[in-house]
Amino acid sequence: MKRIGISAILFLISLSSFASYLLIPMDESQKNHLKAYGVTYWCLERNVEVQWLLNYRGGSFMIKSAKPIQDEMLIRGVSYEIIPDAKSTAILSEISNPESNTDVVKLQKPPKMAVYSPTGKQPWDDAVTLVLTYAEIPYEVIYDRGVIEGKLPLYDWLHLHHEDFTGQYGKFYASYKNAGWYKQQVKDNEEMATDLGFTKVSELKLGVALEIKKFTAGGGFLFSMCSGTDSYDISLAAMDIDICESMFDGDGSTPDYNSKLNFTNTFAFKDFTLKTNPNLYEFSNIDATPFHVKTPENRDKFTLFEFSAKWDPVPTMLTQNHTKIVDGFMGQTTAYDKRFIKSEVLILGENKSLNSARYIHGSFGKGTWTFYGGHDPEDYQHFVGDPPTDLNLHPNSPGYRLILNNVLFPAAKKKKQKT
Repeated sequence: MKRIGISAILFLISLSSFASYLLIPMDESQKNHLKAYGVTYWCLERNVEVQWLLNYRGGSFMIKSAKPIQDEMLIRGVSYEIIPDAKSTAILSEISNPESNTDVVKLQKPPKMAVYSPTGKQPWDDAVTLVLTYAEIPYEVIYDRGVIEGKLPLYDWLHLHHEDFTGQYGKFYASYKNAGWYKQQVKDNEEMATDLGFTKVSELKLGVALEIKKFTAGGGFLFSMCSGTDSYDISLAAMDIDICESMFDGDGSTPDYNSKLNFTNTFAFKDFTLKTNPNLYEFSNIDATPFHVKTPENRDKFTLFEFSAKWDPVPTMLTQNHTKIVDGFMGQTTAYDKRFIKSEVLILGENKSLNSARYIHGSFGKGTWTFYGGHDPEDYQHFVGDPPTDLNLHPNSPGYRLILNNVLFPAAKKKKQKT
């Protein structure tokens, strides 16, 4: 511990020995956008304050210059510019201009990261763990036991793995019920449910969903992708009824279940209709995949909204990018039919022609949640068993940048809301 403390002191002393700043550009000039987030997180781990320049050159970062930071950026292949003190002052002055849609947010404390994921090897990959690993941002894995045993408050940020919170095993029954991995998944989930005192897997998953809801209400930052988004809300809406058919839980579903859903329990969605046919690879009509599958890949894109940096810093942080038009990508839940999104939910990115939202955000209690449709931003149609995406081939991915915006968002110093 003494050695760590001395190293930190020497690191901070090195910062004060420079009068210059390091600008990490996040526009098209950046060689590796994804690892730039990792360097920023690395600085926060060492108690170095980072200024996030919202809407300035793609959401650039500015840090007091120090040789260890420069060395780290060289090692990771991150572009940076050394700028004198006068230049940094001029940039901040330009950003503070009331006529400019820019602002500065100070990043101070690195969030403690958790990913909700089973420990066993799954026949698909999770985009969030891929990009966290590539960006060299540390995270811990937590799953049902840890959640039920009350360990979520140990973390600041939680990502929901490609998951089914309804107890229907991802709706893979029709295609994979005889596959070894599917049988093992059923066995593991049933044993976990019994061990933790639940009579069914669906009841275990609801218990997990409710603990995640408490985590968010208490000030946690929740991020989810693909089926971890709509299946989560479906679980909450169906908390008082049975929506699983007999092959999933040994008994039938509640009669007329669609009329008994409680949408006041959900984060994002309302008025949706469930699709519980076990042979149908779909949870509900929330998912806009049927619209996207009819759209040619080269036209399946979504547009990020531009928010007021000075008045709406949170959505501005979440949409920082070097482009406003992002290539779409499929998933079990590709995007969200806007007809079923609650009015208070903030849409961050949409495909207007398909009336679908790809990227949405909201608050619950003291915390926030962000849902992002699709499975892998750099693999248009990722199938079960496909190899993981090599992010060395996509260091400037706009779609993956949106994930990492969510990683840094909790590090922002709270600003007083403007009225």
